[in-house]
Amino acid sequence: MEKALTKNEKIELRRNREIERWERQKVRPKGRFYLVYIIFIITLIYAVDEIASQIGTLMKTEIANDLFNSESSVGLFDLLGMLVVPFQALGLLYRPLADKWGRKLFLVINTFGMSLALLVIFLSNNIALYMLGACLIQFFIPHDMHVVFIMESSPAKSRGIMYSCIKFIANMSVMLVPVLRRLLMETASEWRNVFLIPAIVGLVSSFVALLLARETDAFMDSRLRYLRLTDEEREQEKRAKSTENAQGGLIKALKFAWQHKQLKWLYITTALVNIGFIATINYQTIMTYGYAQHFVSSGTFSEIGQEVLDFVSTNSITTALFMFPVGCSVSQVVLGFVADTKGRKLAGIVVAANCLISFILFVVGSIFAWNPYLVGLFCGIFIGSYYSTNDVIIMMVGESAPTNLRSSIMSAQFIVGAIGYAISYIVSMPLVNVFGNTAYAIVSFCLLVPGFILGFITLLKKTKDTKGLDLDKVTGKEFD
Repeated sequence: MEKALTKNEKIELRRNREIERWERQKVRPKGRFYLVYIIFIITLIYAVDEIASQIGTLMKTEIANDLFNSESSVGLFDLLGMLVVPFQALGLLYRPLADKWGRKLFLVINTFGMSLALLVIFLSNNIALYMLGACLIQFFIPHDMHVVFIMESSPAKSRGIMYSCIKFIANMSVMLVPVLRRLLMETASEWRNVFLIPAIVGLVSSFVALLLARETDAFMDSRLRYLRLTDEEREQEKRAKSTENAQGGLIKALKFAWQHKQLKWLYITTALVNIGFIATINYQTIMTYGYAQHFVSSGTFSEIGQEVLDFVSTNSITTALFMFPVGCSVSQVVLGFVADTKGRKLAGIVVAANCLISFILFVVGSIFAWNPYLVGLFCGIFIGSYYSTNDVIIMMVGESAPTNLRSSIMSAQFIVGAIGYAISYIVSMPLVNVFGNTAYAIVSFCLLVPGFILGFITLLKKTKDTKGLDLDKVTGKEFD
C-alpha cells in the first residue's frame, strides 16, 4: 500500500505541480504575431468595458424617466444606484485574486460577466431585473484586468502610447451607442434595445480571449519566484510580517502602499480627484436638461415635461452623442504621447486643464443650445480628460507597485478613491433632490474644480515621475 501523504507533503506536491505548469506556459513559443493579436484581443475587450461603463450614463435620462415618473427622476435613480455599492466592494475583494491565480483567468471571467450583465438589462422588464444587471456590471467593471495586461505586455518606452492607442479605439467604439439609439429607439422608452449588441460582442470577445490570450510573462516570473521560496524563507517573511513576496490581498496592498511615500500620495490624489465624480455620471442629464431649458425659455415648449424630454432625447442628444466618443478618444491620445515623451506628471496637468475647460464649454453649450455636434465634442473631451486624469494616476500606481502586489494595489486604489465618491454623492444628492435635475450642472462644477486643484497640487509636490520604469524590477521602495 502507498503511504498516505502528510499535509506538508501535499502542499509541496501542489507547489511543484504549479511550478511545472507555469514553466510549461513560459517556454511555450508566442509566435511571430502574438503581440499583434493580443493587442487586438485587449482592444476588443477594452471596447466592451468602455461601452459597459458608459452605456448606463449615455442612456441615464431615458432609464430614469422610464423607471421613475418624477421631476427629480435622475436624483431618485442615483439614490437607487447606491444599491450597487456593496457589489463594487465585493469586486474589490475579488480583484486581488489575480495576483495569485493569474491575469488571463480574470480577463476572461470579467469580460463574460459584464457582457452577461448587459444581456440581463436588455431582458429586464422591471426595476429589480435592471438593478441585477447594473450590480453585475459594477462588480466586474472595476477589475480592469485588461489594463494590467497592457501594462505588463507593453515595452517600457512605449507603454503610455500603446495604452492610449488601445483606449482611443475603445473610446471610439462607444459611438456604437448613439448609432444604436438612432437605429433602435423610435421613442425614449425603447432604451433597452441598445444593450443587446454590446452584450453579444462581449460574449464573443470572452471566448476569443479564452482561446488566444496567454498569461503575461511578468506574472509568471513573479509567481515562480514566490513558489520557489524555501520554507525557511517563507517563515522568515511571516515572522517579519513582510509583504515583499506577498501574492495579493487588499490588506497587504493597503499596508504596503501606506508604508511607501509614492503610493500613499497617489492614493490621496485619487481621492481628491474623485470628489468631482458626480459630473461623470450625469453629463447626459446636464446636456438633456440644458437643451430642454433652452426650448422652454425660447417658447418652443411650455414646460419641461415628457414631451420636450422625448424631443430632446431623440434629436439633439442622440446627435450630440455621435461626437462624444470622438472627444473621448482625442483626449486619450493626448495623454499617451505626452506621458511617454514628457512624463506622467505633465500629462496629468495637461489632461486636467482640458477637463475643466471642456466641462465649462460643454455646460454653456448645452444651456444655450449650441450645435449638438459641438456640444457632444466638448462633452466627450470633458469625460475623456477626466478619465485620462484618473488613468495617469492609475498608471503611476501600477508603475510604482511590485508585480506580486500590482493588481491588489491597483484594486486598493479604488477603496481610497471611494472617499472622493462618497463626498461627491453626499454633497450632491440632497441638493439635486431638492432643486431637481436642472441643478446637476452647477453642483458638478462646485465639486469638480476644487477636487482637481487639490489633487494636482499633491501630485506635483508629493510624487515622482514613473516614465520608462521596468515593471519587472520595481520594488516600490525606489521613491522613498
